[in-house]
Amino acid sequence: MAWYLYRLGRWSFRHRKTVVAAWLALLVLAGAGAATLSGKTSDEFSLPGLESTAAFELIEQRTPEAAPDGATARIAFQAPEGQTLTEGRNKQLVTDTLAAVKSDSVVATSDPFTTGTVSEDGTVAYATVTYDKPSIELKAADRDALEEAPRAAENAGLTVHIGGDALQEIPHTGATEAMGIVIALVVLVITFGSLLVAGMPLLTALIGVGIGIAGITTLTGFIDLGSTTPILATMLGLAVGIDYALFIVSRYRHEIHVGRDPEEAAARSVGTAGSAVIFAGLTVVIALAGLSVVNISFLTEMGLAAAATVAVAVLIALTLLPAIFGFAKRRVLGGKIPFLKARDPEDPAAGRTNGRRWADLVTKHKVPVFVVGVALAAIASVPVASMQLALPDDGTAAEGSGPREAYDLIAENFGAGVNGPLLVIVDTKDADDPQAAVDATVEAVSGVEKDVSAVVPPVADPQDQQAADAFAKQLEDAQYATVTIIPESGPSDAETQDLVHELRDAVEGVESDTGATVYVSGQTAIGVDVAEELADAFPKYLLVVVGLAFVLLALVFRSILVPLKAVVGFLLTVGISLGATVAVFQWGWFAELVGVDKAGPILFMLPLLLTGILFGLAMDYEVFLVSRMREEYTHGRDALGSVVHGFQHGARVVTAAAAIMIGVFGSFALGDDVIIKTIGFALAIGILADAFLVRMTIVPAFMALLGDRMWWLPRWLDKAMPNLDVEGESLEKHTGVRTGDHGDEPKHAGEVESTPIGAGGKHADPDAG
Repeated sequence: MAWYLYRLGRWSFRHRKTVVAAWLALLVLAGAGAATLSGKTSDEFSLPGLESTAAFELIEQRTPEAAPDGATARIAFQAPEGQTLTEGRNKQLVTDTLAAVKSDSVVATSDPFTTGTVSEDGTVAYATVTYDKPSIELKAADRDALEEAPRAAENAGLTVHIGGDALQEIPHTGATEAMGIVIALVVLVITFGSLLVAGMPLLTALIGVGIGIAGITTLTGFIDLGSTTPILATMLGLAVGIDYALFIVSRYRHEIHVGRDPEEAAARSVGTAGSAVIFAGLTVVIALAGLSVVNISFLTEMGLAAAATVAVAVLIALTLLPAIFGFAKRRVLGGKIPFLKARDPEDPAAGRTNGRRWADLVTKHKVPVFVVGVALAAIASVPVASMQLALPDDGTAAEGSGPREAYDLIAENFGAGVNGPLLVIVDTKDADDPQAAVDATVEAVSGVEKDVSAVVPPVADPQDQQAADAFAKQLEDAQYATVTIIPESGPSDAETQDLVHELRDAVEGVESDTGATVYVSGQTAIGVDVAEELADAFPKYLLVVVGLAFVLLALVFRSILVPLKAVVGFLLTVGISLGATVAVFQWGWFAELVGVDKAGPILFMLPLLLTGILFGLAMDYEVFLVSRMREEYTHGRDALGSVVHGFQHGARVVTAAAAIMIGVFGSFALGDDVIIKTIGFALAIGILADAFLVRMTIVPAFMALLGDRMWWLPRWLDKAMPNLDVEGESLEKHTGVRTGDHGDEPKHAGEVESTPIGAGGKHADPDAG
């Protein structure tokens, strides 16, 4: 592989104008497609086999006009101090507000004065507005009508807040993206001490993200994609695009520094560092594409879109970068910023580097370092044991926002459960006595007392003959009835999740006795079902992703213990990341530092999404660091020397790459959207833990402990495996120069001398005599 990548790098260098023109043309073409062919996004997702979604499907089939999955708005009213909403003028203002909300998309608007949603003291009331389509599909006129409707009431002194998802907007991340780019630029400038060199990874990453996002936007004109699909692609595309370019730019700069011809330096940087980039990218792609095994549409879309963007980043690093080298040539060593030292992340000529000092310290005290590192990871993972998963609701919205104010006002006056009622759908199609089936269901759910605030039957007042007749007609035509359960706890509370299961247990007898089918549904129930489905799918996902990555890493490093160690280290990383996220977002520790004013359950899809992303990124650092150690080992150094020298060459680049990713993901954690904030925070902590604790501390200590056995591979498996030549041995055959020859590197006190063993850098079998 190294020889083919070498030739690709050399070809790109020689045909630099063609390569640059081709990538720019692709960027323009993708941008034109996004501008002219894009369509609307859709946030609907399907997950077959769930009880809660099956109930919604039944309602849509029997009464399409009901729109059970349509957007809702909860409008909360509060009278001025000393007044009530039941007074003539205030009551009229509420009525006028609800009348002004009506539009073509409104299915129903409740009247608080007839439905009884007015507080006992008459100062607070709320109404529910139901739409015939999801929030993302509402027209601008619908939103405008909803936002403008309360103006007269507010001008008259009433306090009005609007909650629900009707005003929910597509998350925008422009400001956070810009912050991440600024952080990346600062880290690159500090790393290289040159604006010219710092600009290369940033430029290529932006081109890759631009092509990826424009391509995703273009696809919305042909297939249904969710509004959040581009967010993950942007996060990862920007982060890995910079990282992959950083790795190759660093190698090219070093090759120029030791006297290589620019064309040869470009070819060798792609032939050696490019191999690591390919396999690092493959692990990320595998982890992201593996999200499709969960069979949830929006996760599949996010994973595949991000995987495609990462693939573009790899291609750009292998082709566009060497083309840019063709224009820059030896100027990568110039353009120094006066107040910054000239820095070459791989050049030890300036003296004993910090990376070398750290490697010496870790390998010298390998046992205590390994034990303490693993213990710290275990302690940081403790909060995971109490993790609660749920869909985010308005209760976790930003403090002072309309949805949060409406949620709190309703919760304080009517109970938190009003913000997330449960629906019990009774399908009477196969029931011998439909009315008896409904009555039995009401009786069954009424028997559940824990965490139930109220049970609202289909006919609230048995004395209302008109309502009873209307329900009988509806039961005959639609053949289903709806019983509403108001929990005492909020929609994302653990008690409400338990209530869903208790209600399902309670209605089992109804189904066997009456022949009716009973479903417990509602948005809260959907969240519970999806979270449990994800938990069930997680082992399968982990097996597929980790299994494929294990095979890939075994091929790359020709070792059994290296990929095994990589996987175990990743589990430590995930534990730390989830533990910190639970401590901050669920327990509320230091929550104000990231703008979280109210603790709550963790986003239901975070563990699986975090696992997929972090696994790919963790393997990046594994490949970047250990591939250089493998290269040193293959070219003659002993086991300990290969760890120290490989770490010395790779530590600065990995440190810079990790700092950039932490900056990019951390900037997303500072946004307002709770979903993006949670994902950004978890990823930033995960990268921090993986790069600095796991890969740069625990891993070298463990490798130093095992020595030559780290690279052990059964002879039969060694013969069966294809030789991918990640270390670049084939370059020696074709060019006559060893890949490991980087000029005369000075020796330092305490340096571990290399110990060539046998021809071609072959080492003795550690298990032999």
